Amino acid sequence: MSPSRQGRGLRRLVVTLVVLVVLLVVVDRVAAVVAQNQLASMAQKEAAKYQVRSADVSAKIGGFGFLPQLIKQDFSKVTLTMGKPAFAKIPGENLTVDMKNVHVPRSLLFGQSGTVTVGTTDMQVRLSPRELGRLAVKTTNIQGLSMESVGSKLHLKYTGNGLNLDVPVTPQLQDGKISLQLADQSGSLPAALKSLAGGIELPKLPYNAQLTQVSVQDNAVVLAATVQNLQFTR
Repeated sequence: MSPSRQGRGLRRLVVTLVVLVVLLVVVDRVAAVVAQNQLASMAQKEAAKYQVRSADVSAKIGGFGFLPQLIKQDFSKVTLTMGKPAFAKIPGENLTVDMKNVHVPRSLLFGQSGTVTVGTTDMQVRLSPRELGRLAVKTTNIQGLSMESVGSKLHLKYTGNGLNLDVPVTPQLQDGKISLQLADQSGSLPAALKSLAGGIELPKLPYNAQLTQVSVQDNAVVLAATVQNLQFTR
């Protein structure tokens, strides 16, 4: 075979390999989008059981390559995001669910029935300070109370009984409730406000998650929680 024919044969082989790689990448991405849409739909359906509604729900499959993970039916990480969620009629800013070691049956990709099981699940719910203030009013029945973020710090504001207070507050987790520790513990504070340290009752979190931490980040109240034995069924 002449050198020119050998060169043309090598070029054809290279082109063929490139085309195959591109096709594999396209198939991988298309299959991933289909699976992500299926997971998002199943997650939204499961969340509805806990009175959770959301403007939009999306799922993103992580890890190296979709098809290799699909063959094993195990995904290293799936991230679920809900925009403007509301649970028990309490509006939130954002809800993120990080799922690891997720078993996804291949049958789901073809629209068949199946159950998704999750190894470990961490959840984060972002609430505005205003909504936390409303929960505080609902728990304590203290009228004239509100909360807002001032320089990434949570402040309790109270107007009533001739008082106009603005007190820094540190939220803490206490026996499954959100305890509000007031910076000012002087005698000028009404006893009702001091009772907030006893904790604010939260409605049941999505997926029956258990609260593990509460903090203030970027002018939002962030609730961190874990979920045991999370499953989605189609």
